[in-house]
Amino acid sequence: MKDLSIIIVNYNVKEFVLNLLDSIRKAKDSLDLEIFVVDNNSTDGSVEAIKEKFPDVQLIQNKKNVGFGAANNQALKIATGKYLLMINPDTIVKEDTFVKMINFFEKNEKCGIAGCKVLNVDGTLQLACRRSFPGPWTSFTKVMGLSTLFPKSKLFAKYNLTYLDENKTYEVDAVSGAFMMMRKSVYDMIAGFDEQFFMYGEDLDLCYRTQKAGYKVFYFHETEIIHYKGESTKRSSIDETKLFYDAMHLFVRKHLSTSFIVELILQSAIIFRKIFAFANVYKIPIASAFIDLLLFSFAIILAEIFYLNPRTHGFPYYAVPWVYFIPSLIQVTINFLIGVYKKNSLLILRTIISLVVGLIFLSSLTFFFKQYAFSRAVVLIVFILSLFTFSVYRVFLKVVFKIGLDVETKKSKTLIVGTKKFSEEIANKLKNNINKLFEIVGFIGLDQKHIGEKVGDYKILGSTENLKRLINDYKIDKVIFISEELSFNHMFSVISECQGTNVEFLVSGKEMDYLVGKSSITMLEDIPLLKVQYNVSMLGNRISKRLFDITFGILFLIFLYPFIYLFYKINSRKSDFVNFILKIPGVCSGKFSFVGPFSLSFHDNLYVGKVGLTGLWFTESIDLNDYDEIKKMDIYYAKNQSIWLDIEILGKTFSKIFFKAE
Repeated sequence: MKDLSIIIVNYNVKEFVLNLLDSIRKAKDSLDLEIFVVDNNSTDGSVEAIKEKFPDVQLIQNKKNVGFGAANNQALKIATGKYLLMINPDTIVKEDTFVKMINFFEKNEKCGIAGCKVLNVDGTLQLACRRSFPGPWTSFTKVMGLSTLFPKSKLFAKYNLTYLDENKTYEVDAVSGAFMMMRKSVYDMIAGFDEQFFMYGEDLDLCYRTQKAGYKVFYFHETEIIHYKGESTKRSSIDETKLFYDAMHLFVRKHLSTSFIVELILQSAIIFRKIFAFANVYKIPIASAFIDLLLFSFAIILAEIFYLNPRTHGFPYYAVPWVYFIPSLIQVTINFLIGVYKKNSLLILRTIISLVVGLIFLSSLTFFFKQYAFSRAVVLIVFILSLFTFSVYRVFLKVVFKIGLDVETKKSKTLIVGTKKFSEEIANKLKNNINKLFEIVGFIGLDQKHIGEKVGDYKILGSTENLKRLINDYKIDKVIFISEELSFNHMFSVISECQGTNVEFLVSGKEMDYLVGKSSITMLEDIPLLKVQYNVSMLGNRISKRLFDITFGILFLIFLYPFIYLFYKINSRKSDFVNFILKIPGVCSGKFSFVGPFSLSFHDNLYVGKVGLTGLWFTESIDLNDYDEIKKMDIYYAKNQSIWLDIEILGKTFSKIFFKAE
């Protein structure tokens, strides 16, 4: 008999499961382990990667996604360990986790199932790791948000037990399926997971049946794991909210006394949560549609005031109040049909096209509804005002608040925890990565002995002991742990110490080809540059970019260039601003663009745009003698180029020129 059987159900989270298997290997100690990975028909190369890098793992391949409970049961039936551990693939364990958990079981004979402390990636407790069963009152307080409003109340916060000290061990109703260890003898008694639960609820059901069999369930605080949470569902078309509440419904119907009230609570929860989730995902299109509706209605009111009042005293009584919002609804509907409202974007050109279509459509309607053909001048005023207001607020939100922009134009200030060749390798890969912008601020040592020394081009700024202070001093955005250079115990300790710093912690993959972070995978492989067409090469982008250059180039030439040229001739001083303005004739002639690469239009036969008067190479203050860094910036710009990115870079350029102290 093995000491421990570990079962992992995987679905399209290759990088996460590889990191977990690496952490399990480090946590093995002297235990006799067997590891099962049940793959639910992944399409991301998980199976091939596991076979290649972890050949000792027993791999079960399903031809379809059979669900969490059913997949676990496949491995549980053939597991031989004295203890069984069901663990999610998007987790990382400490080196002492398995030993401490088994010792706890050995000291507590009546413990049938136990879970450890489960942490979010920022070191905070993941509430689902200790729970109560969803009875009527517990369900009501959870659904109505009372448990969130009163987290320290024993009356209202029973579902996630937030009134209990997370740093103590105690008996609970249930623990999370993300990390659930149980005795093999208990499994033999209760026969594993109930496969009626596709996902969610099966852990509650298993804990309930364990207690019915005479054993206890414990939350054990002396060891912990990190859980990235929800990675598999992000990579599937699964309706997570509905599955969760359907599972609660099934659990209550199966084990607790159900009633009309409980049914009503759970069904209402599904509806409200789905509405909330939809509104959260589509907040930009919902908000922009609402603003468009208000602005169009306001334009109708203004048109009435400006044009109709002196002549006809406003719209006739039979048209009020319908005339104020029916045309608005029609225009918003046209916007929707033409595709103005996108999930993460605020579209200007498509909005203008939609307003033109709306003008034609609403004008045509007046031929069929003569009683509403008040004045074509009113219609024209409404659409002119709408064209202006619709465009202005979208531009304002894009340029000032960066809403509706998907491209990051600021480098993420990054610290790398590690000082050996692995750290330098990661730093160099990040420096050349064109998918995201990183600024490597320096390295962090595991102790204070080497502070001040250099590793390659990078300085060791401090140790893990003072990482929190360094994060605040250097305004760090990301911290990368090199998994080959420090233990997971050490990593967990550092994350715990740095709670509240609002940085993203990432862990490097064993092969140094990816970083695992909260809700993201950063791939570090080299990307071929040949035969790739980026945004800057596309016909639509080239036309809009050229029109932008000509329009604003002419405006600069008329209103600013003569004065700056005269000033330069008198003063002979060439500041950044003067140099920018003096090159504008080249923009109008097509030699330059306002925004573009530093000095070359091609890198390895890849077109990256016309040379720019400014660009990311200027706003990010990179070393202009560092060819590799310039090349990365140029390619990143070419890949993501848009008029809005150009406007943002121009704004940052003038801000840097006039406020150099920043």
